[in-house]
Amino acid sequence: MHTNEDWATKKEQEKDDRYSSHLSFINHLSRREKSGWKATQINFTTGVRGSLHTNQSLTRLETLGVKNKSAREAIRNRIVQKTLSMCDMIVKFFFIALNSKIEWTLQSLPTEITGPTRASKNTIYTSKLRGHHRTT
Repeated sequence: MHTNEDWATKKEQEKDDRYSSHLSFINHLSRREKSGWKATQINFTTGVRGSLHTNQSLTRLETLGVKNKSAREAIRNRIVQKTLSMCDMIVKFFFIALNSKIEWTLQSLPTEITGPTRASKNTIYTSKLRGHHRTT
């Protein structure tokens, strides 16, 4: 439940304002080149405060060309699942960071976040934290 009734409206306006110059530029080039294209902006806000509103997301997906209702539902469900999973991971790492040594926190990060060279980066970083100058 949002504490500020106007939060969603304000967030939409922030996004529209943030990307308005990009949108104007794309449409300007399209007119200049006579391409016939017209760009519009469709915002999707997800996360703790931007919970993906069912009707709004389904309508916006349809606007993007996803005409099949079950496909729109599947996309929306997947977005919600991934968003909640990411929020859960952030909370877990925050808890680990608060209650652990920094080396343990760094080693517990998944490869999707740190990349394949995590071990060597951690050795360099933790060595510097300890005052060692060894790099591997």
